[in-house]
Amino acid sequence: MRKKNTLFVGKVFHEFLSLPSTNLYALELLSKSKPSEGTVISAVHQTAGRGQIGSSWETEPALNLTLSVILYPSFLPPQQQFSLTQAVALSVRDLITRYTEKAVKVKWPNDIYIGDGKVAGILIQTTLSQKGFQNCVVGTGINVNQEQFSPLLPNPTSLLLETGKTFELHQLAEEYCQSLEQRYLQLKKGLGRAIGEEYLQHLYGMGRQALFERPGGEQFTGVIRGINATGQLIIRHSGQEEAFHLKQVKMAGIPV
Repeated sequence: MRKKNTLFVGKVFHEFLSLPSTNLYALELLSKSKPSEGTVISAVHQTAGRGQIGSSWETEPALNLTLSVILYPSFLPPQQQFSLTQAVALSVRDLITRYTEKAVKVKWPNDIYIGDGKVAGILIQTTLSQKGFQNCVVGTGINVNQEQFSPLLPNPTSLLLETGKTFELHQLAEEYCQSLEQRYLQLKKGLGRAIGEEYLQHLYGMGRQALFERPGGEQFTGVIRGINATGQLIIRHSGQEEAFHLKQVKMAGIPV
């Protein structure tokens, strides 16, 4: 795959007809060697894709974008790890907004929504040492040309469903590499604060009253107030603010 408009992301591009997981392949590659930064692992069919904390990512063969990018963000202090999450999420949003005039939001921490439908998911797996980041694998799944989804998925959508158009996957992959590189270089230039502010501007449900649910099933009404330095979601409810880690809370709905 030729890359015309990037410095490093996608210059090395490994495409497979089928893989269990592009992230898993990238991690195995890192365990044996040191691939050049920006190396991409892509699969036409991903048979066992992964989401956040053990969840799965379902995708039909040859209809969607499933790829992983190897990065070495050694410039980033470990305590600013969530800045990388924000930069990656914005890079996917940048891509999606090129093709729709509908509202494109980031649902904490890094799902991408068109309206109230999930169009993309991101799984970032990092290896840290005492010195900081050793490496990072950024896995991204984007629903592109898929029209039918499992009824078990709560709210999936795709670019095709939202626009009525089909897309050329290799072209989208190239554009995503460009978007990711641009955001990553912003982060490298020390613009993490600006990235964080932009992330909040596009955060799904920000400032709106919503129904939330804890893992045990307890529901409460609250308002998202922001994100703290470690990436926890801050929700104001019952007269006070509470910070939540991933999987400690989920949004059950936003009243119309």
